[in-house]
Amino acid sequence: MPTDGEADRILQLEEEVQQLKEAVVSHAVVDQAIGVVVVLGRVSPDQGWTVLREVSQHTNVKLRDIAGTIVAWGRTGVLPPGIRAELEKTLDRFSRPPSAAPRAPGRNSC
Repeated sequence: MPTDGEADRILQLEEEVQQLKEAVVSHAVVDQAIGVVVVLGRVSPDQGWTVLREVSQHTNVKLRDIAGTIVAWGRTGVLPPGIRAELEKTLDRFSRPPSAAPRAPGRNSC
């Protein structure tokens, strides 16, 4: 049977493991949301991260919640109006017009 100090340490470690599990899941969702933003906005992954961060800051919603909402939007087609408006506004600042998108090397324009 563990002593009081050992029992406290076990509880602390169990909490830490739970937090790490949640962080891994959260990170995966954020990565997926960055992918959605990259495709949607024709931006780089770094810009996708910045877009998510700015949408989070301007809507006062945690980044992981913004990410989860954007990932769910891909499945449900539902994006809350405030988040949609901020996402569009932020993407407008970062997006390149299709004609400015880089071409694949060795491709002709025909």
